Order: sequence, then structure tokens, then C-alpha cells
Amino acid sequence: MPAALLALAISAFGIGTTEFVIMGLLPEVAADFGVSIPSAGLLISGYALGVVVGAPVLTALASRVPRKTVLVALMGLFIAGNVLSALAPSYGLLMTGRVVAALSHGAFFGVGSVVAASLVAPAKQAGAIALMFTGLTVANVLGVPAGTALGQAFGWRSTFWVVSALGVAGAIGILALVPHQEPDPDAGLRRELAVFRRPQVWLALVMTALGFAGVFASFTYIAPMMTEVAGFSGGAVTWLLVLFGAGLFAGNLLGGRAADRKLMPSLYVILAALAIVLVAFVFTAHAKVPAAITIALFGAAGFATVPPLQARVMAKAEGAPALASAANIAAFNLGNAGGAWLGGQAIGAGLGYTAPSWIGAALAAAGLAVALVSGLLDRRNAASFDTAERVLAR
Repeated sequence: MPAALLALAISAFGIGTTEFVIMGLLPEVAADFGVSIPSAGLLISGYALGVVVGAPVLTALASRVPRKTVLVALMGLFIAGNVLSALAPSYGLLMTGRVVAALSHGAFFGVGSVVAASLVAPAKQAGAIALMFTGLTVANVLGVPAGTALGQAFGWRSTFWVVSALGVAGAIGILALVPHQEPDPDAGLRRELAVFRRPQVWLALVMTALGFAGVFASFTYIAPMMTEVAGFSGGAVTWLLVLFGAGLFAGNLLGGRAADRKLMPSLYVILAALAIVLVAFVFTAHAKVPAAITIALFGAAGFATVPPLQARVMAKAEGAPALASAANIAAFNLGNAGGAWLGGQAIGAGLGYTAPSWIGAALAAAGLAVALVSGLLDRRNAASFDTAERVLAR
């Protein structure tokens, strides 16, 4: 493993921690600023909006800048946002800090994916992307629980100071370990935008949005599902999330290895597995042991999609992958928000806490359908190319 991938993974760990740790600190933040829990919850939505806006905009603006410089600058923005959050004297400034930190998120993973892929042979690119995203998965397993415990023990601001320190460590690692890469002299906003004329790029983005909407339709409501349906205590939810995170970690690595072997067949299998696990979850959620087993499988299937989905959009945006890769990160976050909203609508309609899993399964199946269409286009284009070659050979 190139040492530069470790620097990218450390940065990804910090970014993943700051994105999700606020969920465990909402009561402390709400009490400190005298706002309601729902109002504090908007800090999550504000971050997601920052990711969606920042991913394509910052990547496009930096298209002619060396990628190492871009990554260091993005980590500087991330550090600034978290320091502002730690110092924020008001709810409004905390929201500002969250959005500032989020602006770096999508662009970092978009540019970072391109850099990670460039560090290894073509046959190992999905695995390299998976190793970078390992930082994000470990953040869910260790960073978020540890950050929540730290914030509850020493105040929520302490968590943001530690995350800022992680950002500094990541920036130093990038400076020391990531090789300098001159920007493509032909790079520019026009070239980056041109890849969005390709139907396959849009199909890849739709696959991402639908696949992750399927994950978050169910995962967002995992706590009430486990306490109200499976019968776990509130305290057990933390350990169930660790179990989910363990599956997530394994699935991310396995998804990367599978995608390096056969990208599209891997996507077909993983998206189908995700849909099957979510259907099973509707039934296994009614008993503790089956529910716990399914949570681990859910984490594995859900995050096994990440490396192949990211590799797919980069492959179809060949020649100008950075902006499309960042747009794919935005698609992940749109899927998160859309899936959570649809799951909430089902619960609000009185369909129960297992209903979001049905919705998630349908969304994952829709993502599989789009993947099959995309694969069919690949085969048709390959057949047309072969026919043209035979004609020219005559």
C-alpha cells in the first residue's frame, strides 16, 4: 500500500467523524444554545447541503491547480470550519462552521479518489479508492462513538478541537507523503463539464443516489427500529451501531477487491444483495439475534457499493474524472437525504418502523435496474465497435 493512501485515509477519518458525530451530541448542543432538538438537527442538514454545493463548485474552481495543493487547501478549509465550530458563541456561527467544514468534504473525496487511483496500477484502482474510504468507514466504527463519548464527558466543543487536530495530522501527511502531480495542461472547467454530456456518467450518478438512498432510508431509523420493534434497550444501540460499522468496514474492502476484478458484475451482485438484506430486515427486526446479524450484513452490503460506484463514475468520466467524482460524492449525500426523507414519510404515515426497509429495498432494486441498463449500453457500444472494426478490416 502506498504511504500516501494512509495520509488520505487519516484525512477521510477526520472528515467522516465530523460529519456524523454531531448526531450523538445534539442534546448537549441544544442545551448549550437554548434551541430545540429539531433545530439542532438542522446542523446535520446544513452539513449535507454544504457537501452538495461544495463538491462540484470547489472541484471545478481547482481544475487547473495541482491535486496535492488542492487536497492541502481543502484540509485547511476543513480545519477552519471545525475550529470555528469549537469556538462558536452562537448557534448561527456553529451552523456556519459546519457548512464551511462541509464545503471541503465532497471535493476532497472527489479529488482524493482520483489521486488514490493514480497511485496504483489500473487493475488495483478500485481497491485504492476503498483504502482511502476506509478512513470514512473507521470513522463510523470508532470516531463517532469516541467523539460522542468525549463530547459528553468534556463538552461538545472538545470533540471539534480533536477533529481539528485530526485535520492538521491529515494535512501534514498529505504534504509529506502524497507525490506532486502537475495539473493536466488541457484541464479546465469546460473539459470537466463536457463529461456530463455522456449518458453513462449520469447513469452512474443515478446508481449512486438510488443505492445510498436505499441504505439511509432504513439506517436513519435504526435506533427506534431496534428499541421499539426488536426490543433492545437504548444503551444497546451503541453496540449495534458498532456491529453495523464492523460490517461496513468489511464490506468497503471487499467491494473494492471485487470491483477490481469485475466492476459491473460486482455492482449487480452488491445492489441485489443490499435489496435482499433490506427485505430480510423487515422480518428479522422482530427478534434480537436475527436483527443483530442482519445489521452486520446490512452494513457490509450497504458500503460494499461505495468503491465500485466511485470507480464506475471515474471510468465513465475518463479524461476529466475529478468533477464527476466529486459530483458522485454529492449524489451519495443526496441519496442520504432523500432516503431518510422517504423513510420518515413512511413512519409518519403510520406504516411502522420496519416500513423504511421496504422502501430501502425498492430503492436498491431501482439502482440495480439502472446498473443493468448501464451495463447493457456498455455491451451494445462494444458490439458496435467490434462491428466497425470488422468493416474497416475488410
